[in-house]
Amino acid sequence: MDVGPAELIIVLLIVLLIFGGAKLPSLARSMGQAAHEFRKGLRNDDDDAPPAKDDDARDSHDASTPNVDA
Repeated sequence: MDVGPAELIIVLLIVLLIFGGAKLPSLARSMGQAAHEFRKGLRNDDDDAPPAKDDDARDSHDASTPNVDA
């Protein structure tokens, strides 16, 4: 599904009719800021993730408690 120049012009004309010429710069600016924040969130998603639980630490804690089978 390719979008050619004719389709882009039609979409831009429809957007111009809906929002008007005065609103287009602020609309484009807010969409650019939203895209920037989205990419920033994707990039920082790994940094904000809590560290994975360490299985060795849990095993060493379990080993220190006596295992009593009744």
